[in-house]
Amino acid sequence: MGNMKLKLNRIFMFCLALLAPCAVWGQSGESRQVDYTPSEVELITNRYVDSYDSLINTFYLRRIAKHRLISNREFDVEEFDAIPDSVLIARLRALHTVIPMTFNKEVRAHIRFYLRYIARRIDVMMMLSEYYRPTFEDALSRYGVPEELKNLAIVESALNPKATSRAGAAGLWQFIYSTGRDYDLEVNSVVDERRDPYKSSVAAAHFLSRLHRVFGDWTLAIAAYNCGPGSISKAIARSGGKRDFWELYPYLPRETRGYIPAFIAVTYVMNYYPQHGIRPVKLEVPMHTDTVGLHHDVLFHYVEEFTKISDEELRTLNPQYRADYIPASTGNYAICLPSNKMALFISHLDTIYARSQDSLSRRPITVEPDKGSVRSSKKDKKSNKGGGGRYHTVKKGETLSSIARQYGISLSQLKKMNGIKKDKITVGQRLKVRG
Repeated sequence: MGNMKLKLNRIFMFCLALLAPCAVWGQSGESRQVDYTPSEVELITNRYVDSYDSLINTFYLRRIAKHRLISNREFDVEEFDAIPDSVLIARLRALHTVIPMTFNKEVRAHIRFYLRYIARRIDVMMMLSEYYRPTFEDALSRYGVPEELKNLAIVESALNPKATSRAGAAGLWQFIYSTGRDYDLEVNSVVDERRDPYKSSVAAAHFLSRLHRVFGDWTLAIAAYNCGPGSISKAIARSGGKRDFWELYPYLPRETRGYIPAFIAVTYVMNYYPQHGIRPVKLEVPMHTDTVGLHHDVLFHYVEEFTKISDEELRTLNPQYRADYIPASTGNYAICLPSNKMALFISHLDTIYARSQDSLSRRPITVEPDKGSVRSSKKDKKSNKGGGGRYHTVKKGETLSSIARQYGISLSQLKKMNGIKKDKITVGQRLKVRG
């Protein structure tokens, strides 16, 4: 994968080296000059590549990997390069969008990249777009945000709810901790609601609508979503009061200069991929799910036991819970399950509550709160201590992996602390889980 990325980047950088300062066409047909550098494009496209590479290792996508391998022919770069600008401009103008689909050579370069990279992945993007569509549309319409902004999540995370950036941004909409807190997303050692598809979508819509009220322009609102309203205000001041994104372009951070072109490019690709010979395999959304609110604490272990859902599938459907534990007695929490398992879950819910409570009373969840946690579970202060450290007694059905997740440590750390070379453990065995 590393070699493939390097090869793509070299080809892409060669293409960009050919591009001089570029003219920009707005919806009214005016032209003006904008300078940019290849690094601005690379920042955004690398984010997409990293998020997608992580996405393909998730539970559901591994199950359909064989379809992805045969889904589309290679994208013909030379064929794309022969397309006149006028054709791409006409297609962008034909989209029914509130946000101007401005065209320039940087937008073209982004379209070229996304078409090239997504060509054999468009089936996955279409499947996930369909899966998240009701969530995105509900959240965006609630705050009066244009529907096309659902494509922003593709730029941000490649629709990977577990995506985490090098700067610590997380989830479909890539909230950093402080902004997530401002929009009521709980982040601590047990729960990270930035990874909750619904709650994070509502927060993103709320944030975007507020940014639009501040700047009175959707393009500037999108740019501010990327770099923060303070950076946009500084760019306006440095430009002498200009309030058009392309006039502010030279005064913006490098990543933000590529952010709007990336959004326009993704919107183009998601609408016009057939015109470029891309024929996705129709993938059925594997996650037909339902959600139910909980009233008491629940351990994933007992949900798995009574519904026969694998731990990996349960974590995939509930990425916001970091410790395989839902602290429902302390707040408003829900669990997402396959639709065909919901009736079974509800029929055993009282037993799951009781078993979880019994286990927590004898062996509470012990986690180290993140710095500046919004809220932490009441269970966090309890511990299971032994002389010289903290210990755990193995119960029936537990594995080294589940115990490591419960105490917030890696499997290799757990094995090293206990001198374990193989993965075999026995009921009643005492394991050290803290030094």
